[in-house]
Order: sequence, then C-alpha cells, then structure tokens
Amino acid sequence: MPSPSVPLLSVIVTPALDAGLAAGVLGLHILIIAFNIAGLVVVPLGIWRGWRWVREPIWRSLHLLALAIVALQAVLGRACFLTVWQDDLQHAAAHTPLIQRWINSLIYWPLPMAFFSTVYVLVFLYVVLLWWRWPPRLDWRHAGSKPGQKHKILG
Repeated sequence: MPSPSVPLLSVIVTPALDAGLAAGVLGLHILIIAFNIAGLVVVPLGIWRGWRWVREPIWRSLHLLALAIVALQAVLGRACFLTVWQDDLQHAAAHTPLIQRWINSLIYWPLPMAFFSTVYVLVFLYVVLLWWRWPPRLDWRHAGSKPGQKHKILG
C-alpha cells in the first residue's frame, strides 16, 4: 500500500507502462498515416482500374475526415494530438527503445510548422478534389446490386 504522501496514480503508472503506452500511440499513429497515404494513391488507382470498393462512402468519408482533422490542426498551428500524447508518454518513460527512435525519425521531420500546414492543406484539397471528381457511390445501401439497377423501397 502506498504511503499517504505518494499519489496512487504514481504507483500504478510506471515508466515501463508509459513506454508501452507511447509505443501503442506510435503504432496507432503509423496505422493512421498509412491509411491516409494509401487513400491518396488507392482512390485514383482504383477509379482508373474500376475497383468498386474505392468508392465506398464509409471508407471515403473516414479518409476525408482523417485528413480534415490533420489539416485543421496544422492550420491552427497545433501538433497532432497523437504526437502530443506520444511525446508526453515518452518523456515520462525511462528510455526510448532503438526501434521506436528510428520510427520516430521517419515520421517526425525537423521542419517548420508552416511547411507541414501547407502540405496538409494541399493534401486535404486533393482529397476534396477526388471526392468531387469521383464521388462515393450513391447506391451504398444496395452494395450487392448492379450499377443503374432501380430499387423498390416499399412493396
């Protein structure tokens, strides 16, 4: 049992736990980055190749929303909240493992925020252009139907 002068949370949250949580946040961040980058390439490629799944409204909406959040944070001059969480957890941890330092160097570049803001806004505008030029399918409620097929709603 901790002494009354030691907060309970400081006993539960150890540097090893902070390091593990920081690694988890980094892993989530990598997945989101991969999702965002993949969408930038896969949507136009899929449109060109005739892949129907690239026009799925939920997938396209999540992609647009993710990039809107990134662009908005950049325009407001704020770092991504995942970056902030990881940084806070990493500073509380005892040390950063070598692999994690290497991955951090790949995704965190020492460039001015204005550079990232410009890139993120341009990428978001590109996704909006893709959305406008090749919008998600409107027949998403009838995924198994043939294109142009009429659907009965009642009766």
